[in-house]
Amino acid sequence: QVQLVESGGGLVQAGGSLRLPCAANGSISVDNSMAWYRQAPGKVQELVAAISSDGTKWHADSVKGRFTISRDSAKNTLYLQMSSLKPEDSGTYYCAFPLDAEWGPGTQVTVSP
Repeated sequence: QVQLVESGGGLVQAGGSLRLPCAANGSISVDNSMAWYRQAPGKVQELVAAISSDGTKWHADSVKGRFTISRDSAKNTLYLQMSSLKPEDSGTYYCAFPLDAEWGPGTQVTVSP
């Protein structure tokens, strides 16, 4: 059974914005430490952003100032707000509960020049 489901991906032009929700099911609570990863074709998976159980946030240098990780505890949903998108942001985005090795199936983001 899928415990994490990402959505919101799609095609967007450079400079545009997307908001990716990750709905958590089952026993996973987004109040735990959670993370977003991405992977471009032929490249290694990259940690994009993380949020700890106490609310501390971390963003990779490549997305700092453009992406924001957040969560809505009432909806049990993790979010990645992306703005000022660049073609190099293209890839499959995954949300994860790393301490339990749980990953969503991913959502595709394509940024056209």
